[in-house]
Amino acid sequence: MRGFYLTIIASIMLFQSGLAQQYLPIDTVVSTKHSATINGQRVNYEAKTGMQPSWNEEGEAVAAINYTYYERTDIQDKASRPLVISFNGGPGSASLWMEIGYTGPRMLTLDDEGYPVQPYGEMRDNPYSILDVADIVYVNPVNTGYSRILEKDTDKKLFFGVNADIKYLAAWLNTFVTRINRWQSPKYLIGESYGTTRVSGLALELQNAQWMYLNGVVLVSPTDLGLKREGPVEAALRLPYFAAAAWFHQALSTDLQQKDLDDLLPEVESFTLNEFLPAITKGGSLSKTEREQIAEQVARYAGLEKKVVLQQNFDISTWFFWKELLRDRGLTIGRLDSRYLGVDKKDGGERPDFNAELTSWSHSFTPAINHYLRNELNFATDVKYNVFGSVYPWDRSDDHTGENLQQAMAQNPYLHVLTQSGYYDGACDYFNAKYNMWQMDPGGKFQDRMSFKGYRTGHMIYMRQPDLKEANEDLRLFIKNTLIKKGEPAKY
Repeated sequence: MRGFYLTIIASIMLFQSGLAQQYLPIDTVVSTKHSATINGQRVNYEAKTGMQPSWNEEGEAVAAINYTYYERTDIQDKASRPLVISFNGGPGSASLWMEIGYTGPRMLTLDDEGYPVQPYGEMRDNPYSILDVADIVYVNPVNTGYSRILEKDTDKKLFFGVNADIKYLAAWLNTFVTRINRWQSPKYLIGESYGTTRVSGLALELQNAQWMYLNGVVLVSPTDLGLKREGPVEAALRLPYFAAAAWFHQALSTDLQQKDLDDLLPEVESFTLNEFLPAITKGGSLSKTEREQIAEQVARYAGLEKKVVLQQNFDISTWFFWKELLRDRGLTIGRLDSRYLGVDKKDGGERPDFNAELTSWSHSFTPAINHYLRNELNFATDVKYNVFGSVYPWDRSDDHTGENLQQAMAQNPYLHVLTQSGYYDGACDYFNAKYNMWQMDPGGKFQDRMSFKGYRTGHMIYMRQPDLKEANEDLRLFIKNTLIKKGEPAKY
């Protein structure tokens, strides 16, 4: 049985897409009751789908922010119950990916490798959801999901930029946590892709501007977090990902293919840091013999021909790699998940015609979230759910989010960071994610509070069934290990 109530505090006209006006309450909650078997036990929970205003400095509502909040209902001690605040990325991507793909109690039905199956949009209980150990809110920033700016003449710079995004969302979270009465709860941020930029900045903004301190931040398929990597560093760091993708497609030599991926990647990482990076740094001063030797080894690990590596002067772009690796088979490989294959109009060229993985995901997740919100969570509106919404121009200047996360850790001895990456992610690759951890903490003072987990999947680490299970279990352990005992002081 599902019961629901609708509370409308206020309604206001929303301006959508600059063309048409539609109505949606800016302060609304729809509540439904559910239960699911999670991690072997029956879990009763309440789902609250709603809109909450974002206010400007004059106290005027300037945007309506859409969210879904899942709260376990058989827990009496809310003070010790963890709260996980979840964001996706883009910028301009809604939160559906992690909500119905990763950590939420209901999930899209896919095959075991993450490919869509007919009929599209079917949902089922997520037996690996972390709702058994933590309540979760999925937030859709402005112009994603049902979130919208209220008036067409409102300055978009209030929302569309690295620092603007962090500022208004931190204030919004203050109100949200106050409304659900969870200030005492241990709190965690989790972000995927650009969402890692967002949550890294939020960790410090919440501390300094909202006086809200966290126990943990989870970075799923992280971006560069404003940590610069140009020239030789940028070119060299791609190689371990190249090796992983080539290994998956059996494009390596027999001896390398016979190695397990967990044995191969450390070998490639070592070569990258100790030989490949210094060689690229030498540039034109590299001797012909050295150049030939390095090119041969890079080609061996990347699954490419030696002459191709030399033609690229060791700087092999990811776009070129996605086109080149299986060119002789008439196939391309995916950007966000290089397990996926594409077929281009012609085999020649420098880049694939399309992202094979994204087209697969979009046409399975989109019908699912629209059906789920309306028919299971009873949130009905004619406003379009933006799986991807326009947030441009996006101000990327002054991105210091990696440094901000380090500063938040310095100020808060309780704060821990977990990075989760897919080995076959070519957009936010796993070795660059490791590089983030090293450069955020160049002195090595916080390494005991930073951890890394890799998975045999792509950007959306949860698409493949074994990784969905493992990654959620890693989240459970991370939460368990970062809960502080009662009475323990926050000090170094």
